[in-house]
Amino acid sequence: MAAEIRPMRYLVMSGSGRQGSYNGRLAALAAAAVETNGGIAERTRITDFPVPVYDGDLEAAEGIPAGAEAFRERLEATDAFILACPEYNASVPGSVKNLIDWVSRMRPHPLHQRQVLVMSASPSMAGGNRGLWALRVPLEHLGARVYPDMFSLAAAHAAFGDDGGLADDPLAKRLDDNVAGFMELVEAAVVFPCVKHAWVEFLGERPDPVIDRVQME
Repeated sequence: MAAEIRPMRYLVMSGSGRQGSYNGRLAALAAAAVETNGGIAERTRITDFPVPVYDGDLEAAEGIPAGAEAFRERLEATDAFILACPEYNASVPGSVKNLIDWVSRMRPHPLHQRQVLVMSASPSMAGGNRGLWALRVPLEHLGARVYPDMFSLAAAHAAFGDDGGLADDPLAKRLDDNVAGFMELVEAAVVFPCVKHAWVEFLGERPDPVIDRVQME
């Protein structure tokens, strides 16, 4: 008899710390979808990891701040990362990018080869999608495996029902399907690590200390 596969653990974070934010509500739905599909969701938000603006002199004098260390610990205690991130001026919020920059200074950094699902919610008809494309750049540059099917919730101010779920049933199903598809990939990568190695080989990556641990100037 095959060994039973343990439930995968997911760190589900809102890139907005504002109470009642659309991305916080979307993150809650993503966490619920994780639980519905047999995973374990750990909720958090960007304000749980306070860090100063990255500065090389500050790092040299004081080291990595406690907020970034806490974020690393939460990432490494889970199997994958789901981030619901708002769009600021067609790009990534400075707080999110700044936390990524601090984490990139760690050796080894916890985003390398980590499975990541990004999503967004916005009152706009684009649903914050432009910010997600900008968010993919630093994540993938650091070696994160960002799931191709991003989820953007347009007209978020009118998308939620009284029960906190999405009022549109087909849209709610698409969110659940999106999360479930990501979870299948995560389970495959964790349980069958040969899949991950084959992926790296296919992309032509080779171990190199110069490019594996990117330096910031």
